[in-house]
Amino acid sequence: METIDEHFVRRMRETGAGAGRDPGGPVQDPGPAGSRGVLSPRERQELLACFEAQLLSRHIDFACRALQARGEAFYTIGSSGHESNAAVALALRPTDPALLHYRSGGFYTARAGQVPGTAAAQDILSGAMSSTSDPISGGRHKVFGSVPLNVIPQTSTIASHLPRAFGLAYALDSGARHTTVSPWPADAVVISSFGDASANHSTALGALNAAAYCAHRRIPLPILFVCEDNGLGISTKSPAGWVENLLRSIPGVDYFHGSGTDPRRLLRTAHEAAAVVRTERRPAVLHLKTVRLMGHAGSDAEIAYRSRREIQAEYAKDPLLATARTLTGLGVMSPADVLDRYETVRAVVADTAARIPRDHLASASAVTAPLTRTAPEEVRRVSLRAAPGRADVFRARLPEQEPPQTLAQIINATLKDAMAAFPETLVFGEDVGRKGGVYGVTRGLRKTFGPDRVFDTLLDEQTVLGMALGSALAGFLPVPEIQYLAYLHNAEDQLRGEAASLRFFSAGQYENGMVVRVAGLAYQKGFGGHFHNDNSLAVLRDIPGLVLAVPSHPAFAGGLLRHCLALARTEGRVCVFLEPIALYHQRDLFDGDAAWLAPYPAPTAWETDDACALGRARRVRDGRDLLLVTFGNGVRMSRRAAATLAGQGVDCAVLDLQWLSPLPEDDLLTAAAEHTRVLVVDETRRSGGVAEQVVAALLDRGYPGRIARVTGSDSYIPLGPAADHVLLSEDDIVTAATALARHPAP
Repeated sequence: METIDEHFVRRMRETGAGAGRDPGGPVQDPGPAGSRGVLSPRERQELLACFEAQLLSRHIDFACRALQARGEAFYTIGSSGHESNAAVALALRPTDPALLHYRSGGFYTARAGQVPGTAAAQDILSGAMSSTSDPISGGRHKVFGSVPLNVIPQTSTIASHLPRAFGLAYALDSGARHTTVSPWPADAVVISSFGDASANHSTALGALNAAAYCAHRRIPLPILFVCEDNGLGISTKSPAGWVENLLRSIPGVDYFHGSGTDPRRLLRTAHEAAAVVRTERRPAVLHLKTVRLMGHAGSDAEIAYRSRREIQAEYAKDPLLATARTLTGLGVMSPADVLDRYETVRAVVADTAARIPRDHLASASAVTAPLTRTAPEEVRRVSLRAAPGRADVFRARLPEQEPPQTLAQIINATLKDAMAAFPETLVFGEDVGRKGGVYGVTRGLRKTFGPDRVFDTLLDEQTVLGMALGSALAGFLPVPEIQYLAYLHNAEDQLRGEAASLRFFSAGQYENGMVVRVAGLAYQKGFGGHFHNDNSLAVLRDIPGLVLAVPSHPAFAGGLLRHCLALARTEGRVCVFLEPIALYHQRDLFDGDAAWLAPYPAPTAWETDDACALGRARRVRDGRDLLLVTFGNGVRMSRRAAATLAGQGVDCAVLDLQWLSPLPEDDLLTAAAEHTRVLVVDETRRSGGVAEQVVAALLDRGYPGRIARVTGSDSYIPLGPAADHVLLSEDDIVTAATALARHPAP
């Protein structure tokens, strides 16, 4: 079967020889009355630039396939047939942030052509070859990404980058933009491309819905969505007309249509769409008809689901051939010129590939370096910052002048202090604005800092996190709230696949530091059931680079939150601050003792706050017989259980881990070394719970004593009294500790 390479060469030779009518059809020219029209200098320049970018992208694909066959390249999902997206790049500015579909090679090569000193072939090939010379990922993955080109790297093969793109567009025109320094011009627009099959994904639908919502409310949103529609999702065809009907039906979002078979008209359409978004600051979608050539990837046996006739019929829709025929039909280039340039670019790409170093990341530490880079002194300095005018922010009395406060009140005051100290801080989520959150944790923030910095969002966790992802790129310090832990599972990949991966796949050149506040864990009496009493943390603990903190007592909650904010601001960390709902308004350890209240620490006391720094666990009770290692609600339960055990002659120490990812292993081992027995008290589930990691850490580090664990059950949490059967209780802790204390020492 003829290859697409052979087909292009043959068709151009036939054109040069004057062989009959090209089966691909006549050159489509939108000139008046069907005439060929007159090319303006700009059109001529853009057509030539488009062709050059398409040529380069096509030959990069060929080179990747050849390198893969020799074992020198490791990524072969190409852009062949999608090169018409080069027209979109030419209609935009290189200062417009771009989040690209994995077949947007033509866009990337066209944008590189707009920025002197950049080399698209070097960038793309070194990524495909996992070479450490790759300027964006440093050999970690093949991604379309570049700081000079303002292309933000994405590894999404679906549409999971669209919520981030929405968030970035929202932030570009945010009323709070004056509080931060944006890396993009005031009139920049966001471009985000995705495939036709991906248009059905919840992340795409959520982002498009959020754009429509903003359009309906007349909220500025300068974003151009580009759906690159080749009619296939690997082997599954998109039903005829479905994608167009879907994209046309989005209220308030202008619909534009273009095709790679008509490059001249496509350039005009792309300029029109870009102008609407840029000047009117409202969203639009460009439905770009493309074709997929050479299969889904190098390993895809396309002949298994498409006939030879079907495959070869697609050759007539080749955008590279369409642009070449347009140029020859308009007399800009001769067929011989086209073929000469075609082979010249092939040779240039081959030479580029030959010169790329065949060196790869040589160790685990080299691979994970972007995830493990730290700046502890800078973090500490930032965590101690207080606003000079904080007295004006708190108006009546400073929080340290108030009586002892609950966990919720301490978090609220800490957020207020942070928003005063860092004007770029944004707090948003469902019900956080006017209402102040379900539990009042954000109460009063909107009144103090205004609706541009404290605002309510759509009821969609993917959009909430997408706004955080995008606003962080725009220079803000986002503090989104997820109303309940169970709701996070609807959008967890926005943290795993998008937020926490950005530093990794950009070798630290792009960051999206944020602090995601999540109300969670169990023990709410008379409320909820599963969705309001969720004790599943495994989904967070295994995300590389993500920081997970769980406060347990108001005395230390402020310090933990300040350190999370400092980590996000200085190291670009993605932090999750998991707030135990059952402890929000708790006042007592035992009835009437007010032991679960604490005064707000004044800024002068923050200097001694290192006990809350990342990697530090906190001893909350001393004891000689055994150590209870716990966190969250487990701290209060363990302290109560320890009092019961003391009455039985068992003296227990209690260690609050505070940080669940990364685990504070040094402090854990130091505390454990003072005891011959350790009981891990884990309110999460037995399978995939926190205790598994704690026990493994103790064993890995050679702890010689006896270890036991007591956990919740492997169960969803039911409503009402039935929950008591599957949740960890104080009695469970007492029983497990008693058994361990009676066990002979090793």
